[in-house]
Amino acid sequence: MQIDLFAGLAVRDRTTAAHWYERLMGAPASFEPNDNELVWTLGDHAHLYVEVRPTDAGHSLVTLFVADLDGFLASAASRALEPVSLETYDNGVRKALFHDPDGNEVGVGGAGQD
Repeated sequence: MQIDLFAGLAVRDRTTAAHWYERLMGAPASFEPNDNELVWTLGDHAHLYVEVRPTDAGHSLVTLFVADLDGFLASAASRALEPVSLETYDNGVRKALFHDPDGNEVGVGGAGQD
């Protein structure tokens, strides 16, 4: 069975969200299905979207795993985005937390060197 994943985050303002997520992802949205949504294709059958839902904004959370966490963090830093925290679990997996302008939590995890 094939499953496509669309993970969504509620935001207040589409333009503000577009700019921030472009900096985090390193690219503009992959497509814009309507005036209230932006979608980034992260891999085969995996998508992250933001949707304008002002009353729900700031209450979303999602975690992405990347093959090269250090590379992701360096790339985000080159676009002036730094995580608010970086945690290393006992099994060596690391997780960086970012907060978008609305306060949504975007975790990015993976293996890598401290």
